[in-house]
Amino acid sequence: MIVVTRLNNSQFAINPDLIERIHSNPDTTLVMVDGAKYIITESMDEAIEKIATYRARVIALTHEISESRLTPGARALGLVSSIDHAGHNDDDNDEDEGVTSMGPRKI
Repeated sequence: MIVVTRLNNSQFAINPDLIERIHSNPDTTLVMVDGAKYIITESMDEAIEKIATYRARVIALTHEISESRLTPGARALGLVSSIDHAGHNDDDNDEDEGVTSMGPRKI
């Protein structure tokens, strides 16, 4: 959730994943996926920064949680830079990075 401010200076928290778009003409308006609209005192840039910070925090917490749940000696799954058609990772250093290659299944 992000905290934003109404025009009467009262604050409320909103789920940024439900924001469809943001208008700024001249007041900043959050338009939600269900059509609800909220006018806030924050600028469009401030609202976007709050959303970016929220999402970065969610990703960081997810990473911390997944790392803490690994058994000793286990490797976390990760993304690879590219996979050729044979299912091999083009990057030969994936063992050093703790990345598990997940290519297409061979039939």
